[in-house]
Amino acid sequence: MHNPLGLLIAAAMLSGCVHVNQTAFTPDAPEPRAAFAEVLVSQLSGEGEEEGMDGLPAESFDERARRVLGESTPGAPLPHRALDQELLYKFLLSEIAGQRGNYQLAAQGYYDLAKSTRDPRLAKRATESALYAKMNSLALDAARLWLEVDKNSKPARQALTNALIGSNKLQEAKPHLQQLIAGESNPALALLQLNNALARHQDKAAVLTLVQEVAKGYAQAPEAHFAVAQAAVGAGKFDLAASEIGEALRIKPDWEAAHLFNAQLIQQRESAEKSAEYLAGTVQKYPDAKDLRLYYARALVNAKKLPEAREQYEKLIVEVPNNADLVVTAGLIALQLNDFRGAEGHLTRALDLKYKDPEAIKYYLGQNFEEQKRFDEAMSWYRDVAGGDQYIQAQSRYASLLVKQGKMAQAREHLHQLKTYDDEQRVQLIQAEAQLLREAKSYQDAFDVLQKGLEGKPDNIELMYDLAMVAERLDRIDVLESTLKRVIQIKPDHAQAYNALGYTLADRNLRLAEAKQYLDKALKLSPDDAFILDSMGWVYFRMGNHKEALTYLERAFAQRPDPEIAAHLGEVLLKVGRKDDAEKVFKDSLRAHPENDVLGETVKRLMPSGT
Repeated sequence: MHNPLGLLIAAAMLSGCVHVNQTAFTPDAPEPRAAFAEVLVSQLSGEGEEEGMDGLPAESFDERARRVLGESTPGAPLPHRALDQELLYKFLLSEIAGQRGNYQLAAQGYYDLAKSTRDPRLAKRATESALYAKMNSLALDAARLWLEVDKNSKPARQALTNALIGSNKLQEAKPHLQQLIAGESNPALALLQLNNALARHQDKAAVLTLVQEVAKGYAQAPEAHFAVAQAAVGAGKFDLAASEIGEALRIKPDWEAAHLFNAQLIQQRESAEKSAEYLAGTVQKYPDAKDLRLYYARALVNAKKLPEAREQYEKLIVEVPNNADLVVTAGLIALQLNDFRGAEGHLTRALDLKYKDPEAIKYYLGQNFEEQKRFDEAMSWYRDVAGGDQYIQAQSRYASLLVKQGKMAQAREHLHQLKTYDDEQRVQLIQAEAQLLREAKSYQDAFDVLQKGLEGKPDNIELMYDLAMVAERLDRIDVLESTLKRVIQIKPDHAQAYNALGYTLADRNLRLAEAKQYLDKALKLSPDDAFILDSMGWVYFRMGNHKEALTYLERAFAQRPDPEIAAHLGEVLLKVGRKDDAEKVFKDSLRAHPENDVLGETVKRLMPSGT
């Protein structure tokens, strides 16, 4: 849209360099129009230029258009029309309209000029202007004209094809698509891009039909079958997609992209396990297929098969040793598997490779050493985290380790001195300090910290929710209720606020019908949340419905073997006479969480002789 002539005109008019008689003029007023054109021509043509009739420069429209619009397709017919006042006026009007943001007027002006001159360059400008102005109908007309006057122009055919697709005229677009693909030096690549061109079209069945028809002439090209398979998935025809991608792989058995597509299709049609089995066999058959191996490794991580995933990542690192992303992932898997030495090696290697987020690596290294109870080294890494998403977490962990050394005052001071960059980080720091105090059972101090934080942010949901949880520890149920109801008022879909209200009442055996109403709402908002399922089981237990209680608690524990859920489940199991099952739940949970207060107190109360 922007060109030297248009910019020169706009600058001249705005700066006062062009002096035009102040008499008002409109496009339909012939004499002012002529005067306007003459003045502009005299300003643009320069001193000493040879003049033609009526004071216009002695150049044809073609010559001026070439200077402004550029060349056309070689061999395209160009108009040999004199640059008269009428033509120049319309041209300049369109240029100025475009420069001033009136793209609708510019597009219409260029189209009118293109029709009268049949100049392909003006048709091109009209098409581009109309597309920019989102004038789809005009863009279609302009593109048709462009191709009509410049039949060999590939950009004109592409523009017309896109305009036809955008106007839902797929069958009319088909011959143009076929011609464009046939004219490519690599038609196979064009076939692969076919679905991208049609991606926004809503009628996926019509898209499938079009792709099938366009691909029909390329039966021996695997890309044609791949394109049909993609369109078939979009149309929900999974059996057809499987057949077509199978044919693509028959023609080109080692094609990684087709194998990846097939793996995704198997997952969609069958299961993630079947997809992983397919990938395992394919990777074994084509061991050098790096993309396939990476996809397989990610599938294993998603399936929580970490040792197998680690094996695949280690093989990839051997092949691509300087890929920092692979090294980091391998390090995190090693950390999850408690291979602390392996994790350290990979993570420090990632720092050497200049990984894009070094602060995250420092945080992970801190975790690695903390898990080994090498607290000094962990603190050193945490302290060095200077920014990024893990900044507050890292500094909170540093403060927590200070508390473990008996340095609560120093820990709080460390948090107070941290530089924060936005309100979110400031809230996170308040929460971190309160959490330190909660873990130290200094509930009143934690309450005071959160209350002070709310003075400056009275409607902050995170701080209010934390305050309510601390209020429960202080037996301030009035504060808990009022605060959580305020949270719900601000955020009606806050499932955990409903859950906390319901559970607190149920745990204290208060207003059980009301408690269940809160939990019904929480479960409706988040039906698979293990903690809400636990709360629902607990309220049923309090109501004496042990069968329903057990149903919810077993479901919750299967999803998340949390020690407090274990405490509830064990108590209900004992109540219904399943002592052996209760002992197993208690024993396994105590082994995994020996320091959990709720679990320990429950076992001590119900089984004083021990498990």
